[in-house]
Amino acid sequence: MQHDTGSVRSKLILMAVSTTFVALLAASIAMLLYDLRTFQQYWVDDLMTQADIIASVSAPALSFNDARSAQQNLAVLRVRPQILSGAVYTSSGVRFASYTQGSLEPSYPVKPGRPGYTIDHGELVVYHNIVDNGEVLGTVYLRARFALVERLLNYAAILGIVLLISLVIAALVASRLQQSITRPLLAVTKVAREVMQRRDFSLRVPGNSPGEIGVLVAAFNDMLAEIGRRSHALQEANLTLEHEMQVRHRAEEALLVADRRKDEFLATLAHELRNPLAPIRTGLDILRIRSGDAQATQRATDIMERQLRQMVRLVDDLLDVSRINTGKFAIKMGRVELKAVVNDALEVVRSYIELHGHELAIDLPDRPVFLHGDATRLAQILSNLLNNAAKYTNRGGRVSLTARVEERDLVIQVADNGIGIAPDMLNHVFEMFVQVDSTLERTNAGLGVGLSLARRLVELHGGSIEAHSAGINRGSEFVVRLPIVVEPEMPTKTSPAAFMTSETYRILLADDNVDFVNSIGALLSAMGHSVVITHNGPDALTAAARFCPDYAFLDIGLPQMSGYDLARGIRRLSCGQMTLLIAVTGWGQEKDRQLAFEAGFDHHMVKPVRFEQIEEILSNRSVIKKVRG
Repeated sequence: MQHDTGSVRSKLILMAVSTTFVALLAASIAMLLYDLRTFQQYWVDDLMTQADIIASVSAPALSFNDARSAQQNLAVLRVRPQILSGAVYTSSGVRFASYTQGSLEPSYPVKPGRPGYTIDHGELVVYHNIVDNGEVLGTVYLRARFALVERLLNYAAILGIVLLISLVIAALVASRLQQSITRPLLAVTKVAREVMQRRDFSLRVPGNSPGEIGVLVAAFNDMLAEIGRRSHALQEANLTLEHEMQVRHRAEEALLVADRRKDEFLATLAHELRNPLAPIRTGLDILRIRSGDAQATQRATDIMERQLRQMVRLVDDLLDVSRINTGKFAIKMGRVELKAVVNDALEVVRSYIELHGHELAIDLPDRPVFLHGDATRLAQILSNLLNNAAKYTNRGGRVSLTARVEERDLVIQVADNGIGIAPDMLNHVFEMFVQVDSTLERTNAGLGVGLSLARRLVELHGGSIEAHSAGINRGSEFVVRLPIVVEPEMPTKTSPAAFMTSETYRILLADDNVDFVNSIGALLSAMGHSVVITHNGPDALTAAARFCPDYAFLDIGLPQMSGYDLARGIRRLSCGQMTLLIAVTGWGQEKDRQLAFEAGFDHHMVKPVRFEQIEEILSNRSVIKKVRG
């Protein structure tokens, strides 16, 4: 059996032996339990009888206070070596006479227990009342060995030997009987193995066994004959067809994925480019209309410069990725100090962080930390991570940048309390064009380029980058490891930064692009219109219910509630039917226009929006009816 484990022969023998073993084991356990029960009952009855005899003969001794006679009665117990000790107690619980087997140290209870028996630590203890004419004169105490474990071991050894012998006999008998079953099956197995190895379908199983096994052998031979006639042609046809189907399926999937990614990328790219163009367009309108207002001119210039830097940053990231992919990207390595890199990165992203009203915390080693790398590209890594943290954190959130030295590595952590990353996305956030937030209500879409570029730049510097997140709406953390040149001590300090602005007017404007919506609000206010500015869907719906606006310019991709849902909510208000709804968005495809009209919008404007377009809508007073209480 050691050479054919798993064969039918071994399984049949194992089945017979297992069945025998289970049956014998069940019978052995039952016999063992019965014997132990009988053994215990025998000892209890025997010791109780002995106690009753001593109680009978000791009653006169207690009646006449004859301790010597009671002692002589207990001395008879020496013929029972299993009884270790005994005693006679008076009715008041005082030991009257006692006995101990051999040289054992005497041990008696202080007072007798209740009549009956107990088993404790391999000993049987019996208490029996001494009664004469219905009066309890005292108690007999006996303590004896209770060799239950010895009995169990002896009986188990006997049953084990019987069980082993029975299993050997069962195995021998099963080994002889299984041959009538296994011999034809082994012949079938042998022929099947030869057919698989030699691909010779002319082989047949010899013999003519009776019963079901004979039918199996005949069916197997017929199957070999049939397969021999068709196998070659059928196998070739199946392989060819399967290969063609796989190739076609992979090609179709690749085309679908490529087409979908192309559409998504182009639509997102158009949206990202229109977002900064909208406030630039509005800034130009401010310069044209309020050219004599120095403060408005300066604010418009600042807005356009900030948005232009955002566009340049977007284009530069795309060009850098293209250069890396084509092998034309080069970095200038040199000795770089960490704080200088951080300052360069903050110079790029600080205004963007302040624009979103975030708190920025910086925690760096107090002593200089030197890296071997390209200062510009290292700053680009940090600015991309900080920009990403600010972009995917709701307004008024917290962004932190900490750095520490671990052995010969610099560990930089950029963390936020923003929208977080789903567990299934953690392994994909560094892939090109992957966006963590792909919902319509997302605050900032992004092209999915920044993190991919950051990872490639880190790897070019011999480092690594990882993403961590506890889940959706639980923030995220990016950890960068870079080799250092000089290892400093680790005292640290923290530098906070926070900025938030908010203005309110009277026409309803809802857009999460603060520059765009504030500049539009300023122009409308300068023209004497009442304006209320909001940056998310719920606030806009609350403002609409309170002010009952005549016009509502709504972005589609609002945080917390999409522009479509906001439009439907306004239409359900008591004055919502009188409000002219205008969609102002970066999404400009025909399907986006159709979705806007289905949601209840009256107009659909694609960013960047010229102020003349807004003036044209506001000048068309016949479109709505003003209803004021």
